[in-house]
Amino acid sequence: EVQLVESGGGSVQAGGSLRLSCTASGFTFDDSVMGWYRQVPGNECELVSSISLDGSVYYADSVKGRFTISQDNANSTLYLQMNSLKPEDTAVYYCVADKGVYVDYDWCGYWGQGTQVTVSS
Repeated sequence: EVQLVESGGGSVQAGGSLRLSCTASGFTFDDSVMGWYRQVPGNECELVSSISLDGSVYYADSVKGRFTISQDNANSTLYLQMNSLKPEDTAVYYCVADKGVYVDYDWCGYWGQGTQVTVSS
């Protein structure tokens, strides 16, 4: 069974930084496409970033230049480094694997509980 556990969220001032982590188990991490979604209560589940098997990455326009996705295969961990945070980045952040990146669906909360990021002005 696929298990994804997010951590690293918190409350920061605008302009601050956070690094989110997602520890994975129950599948072959090295062979999986991974990504991050976020959701504000009442809003859509938004794909923030993803990373493919060859290391190619995708970023939503809203976070491009500020966020960096990476993974540590040895520890089966996905990261999202978030810099220059803005109040509009406030959301619950979720990690996803494989079909969570490629299939259109409400993936927020599908595998994990997510981690709350709150950015104050």
